[in-house]
Amino acid sequence: MDILRNHVEELRWRGLLHDSMPGTEEFLLKGPASGYIGFDPTADSLHVGNMVQIMMLKHFQESGHRPIALVGGATGMVGDPSGKSSERNLLDEELLRHNQECVGKQLARFIDFDSTTRPAELVNNYDWFKDMGFLRFIREVGKHIPVGYMLAKDSVKNRMETGISFTEFTYQLVQGYDYYWLYKNKGCKLQMGGSDQWGNITTGTELIRRMDGGEAFALTTPLLTKADGSKFGKSEGGNIWLDKSRTTAFDFFQFWLRQSDADAARFVKIFTTWPQEECESLITEHGKAEHLRNLQKKLAYVITATVHGSAAADLVVRESDRVYLGLQTGSFSDWSEETWNVASGSTASADLNEIVPLPMLVTELVTGATGSTIYKSKAEAKRAIQEGALKINGQSVTLETRITDADFFHKRFLLVNKAKNKPVFVRRRPKH
Repeated sequence: MDILRNHVEELRWRGLLHDSMPGTEEFLLKGPASGYIGFDPTADSLHVGNMVQIMMLKHFQESGHRPIALVGGATGMVGDPSGKSSERNLLDEELLRHNQECVGKQLARFIDFDSTTRPAELVNNYDWFKDMGFLRFIREVGKHIPVGYMLAKDSVKNRMETGISFTEFTYQLVQGYDYYWLYKNKGCKLQMGGSDQWGNITTGTELIRRMDGGEAFALTTPLLTKADGSKFGKSEGGNIWLDKSRTTAFDFFQFWLRQSDADAARFVKIFTTWPQEECESLITEHGKAEHLRNLQKKLAYVITATVHGSAAADLVVRESDRVYLGLQTGSFSDWSEETWNVASGSTASADLNEIVPLPMLVTELVTGATGSTIYKSKAEAKRAIQEGALKINGQSVTLETRITDADFFHKRFLLVNKAKNKPVFVRRRPKH
């Protein structure tokens, strides 16, 4: 990290460069710089859709610069209209602080906050907005940006017909002030983000110019889509999260393993720090025997090891074929407890205390006996059973089916299948 690399050129060959302000590349070649990216703390976990920006910070640090990750505790209370068609729900401070803590821990798996040379830094914009009243903000900040300038932004123009609140309209000023504050207090002269953030980022550079006479830069990445044009980061069950309680290590690994050859060839450049020669060599070797999916396997392993730890990744690699086959066929008889732990993410989705007596009707199992509401009511569960949408361990059940230890639990686990939803793992927990 002591050797300064051409960061813009690095992003270019990795397919991560969409646009940059004139002079950005030259500025970054002058010496180590500070640059930031903002993350929205509206959930207590990031997901793979955030990983392009996470990797941007990692590549930035690997190029010899100092990354700043901004968690938007204040902007999370407002809502960014960029790329959105409607107003979103606003969160309270306590929940946002919790989300910030969780997001910070996930970022630490990728970027180095303890580096002895250029450590990354985590900041929360609530810390500088909490004491700034509305009148002070419009007097000190709002007066510098004309309304016409704000109206010209795509994030505003795209919402004029459907409607945009004053709160969301002013978001670009709030984010712009973030940049100004980091410029003044942290010496930060670069903001990075997705291409949909270009308008907000350039508002920040304009504020710095108008409020301080300073120069700052902007750099954006393409919005990532898959080779078939679909949105990256989604699966049939929704977002692929970085938190194992939301997405198990097995499901996370499988997400990357399922990528097409074309996407894997792109993603290995984006989501690893492997040098260009190594990436190109892996892609070439993969092309000689695509059916082996070696590129997908290497990609899935390195990202899973980063997010879940190498021990979890090793375990998934050893057990994934058995888990996948069992989930597809409903055959769990040869699963070890280790295999069940891989499939369920080491923590079951629902616990059934051993003090709860068995046998019990299947409707009781899925409507409260587990301490988790798999179905909201017995009427809903009965309807699912009658429609064939509810299965246990992949097998059909009836309203008279009674759950027993011997017939249904394997190594203290059973599986509840809800139509096309992800299966729910139920663990029979010891009394003590």
